[in-house]
Amino acid sequence: MTTTAAAKAVRTRVADLTALRISVWQKGYLMDRSADVAALARLRRGAGRDAAQMPDLWGLVDPQPLHFSVDGQRPLSEREVVRGESALYTALTLWALHQQSRGTPMHRRHTSEKPGGLGATVRRLMAPDKIDEPVRKRLVRAGTAPDIVALGQRLREIVALLRREDIPLDYALLAGQLYAWQWPGGGDGVRLEWGRSFSSRPSVNLSADDTAAPPAGTGPDLKDAS
Repeated sequence: MTTTAAAKAVRTRVADLTALRISVWQKGYLMDRSADVAALARLRRGAGRDAAQMPDLWGLVDPQPLHFSVDGQRPLSEREVVRGESALYTALTLWALHQQSRGTPMHRRHTSEKPGGLGATVRRLMAPDKIDEPVRKRLVRAGTAPDIVALGQRLREIVALLRREDIPLDYALLAGQLYAWQWPGGGDGVRLEWGRSFSSRPSVNLSADDTAAPPAGTGPDLKDAS
């Protein structure tokens, strides 16, 4: 397996574990199950905060599957595990904040019909024919964060805006990006993904509660985020 393929495999493991954790909690929360409501209340306290300052959340986040070889997959290195844990923690706590008091799923997997990447969801905060510079700059600022803790803090600001407008996000995709972002040069690739996502268009017309993405040619220049 090449280095690139190996990195993608770990990124996928982080994304899949994030989706697994959220799927259980999200279903329970929307059914008003007390244990899941309590879990989200605990998790959202960690949104935008250093995981090292929230040791009581690690049992809840439960990154243990990253420590073991699963289905013939190779064991992860210590650096891979640490970065995977940080990505998982950041994504789960941000989702818990996003889901708070919302009656529909705020984690929704990305599809070509309904793009769910961070850039696409930020674009939906804007009118279809306009670029809201203050909002766009929040995305740029997130992409230039100096470390994973600062990135979580800046993403928290964006998530608060998405929550206000009931706009869902693919948190599994985000978790994989957060993992990739922590490696040398990884931020450049993730910023490129966010820029492309910002300019994406759904392949079908979205419903009234799914604000359309920008018309062709109205995507922003995100060079200042690269």
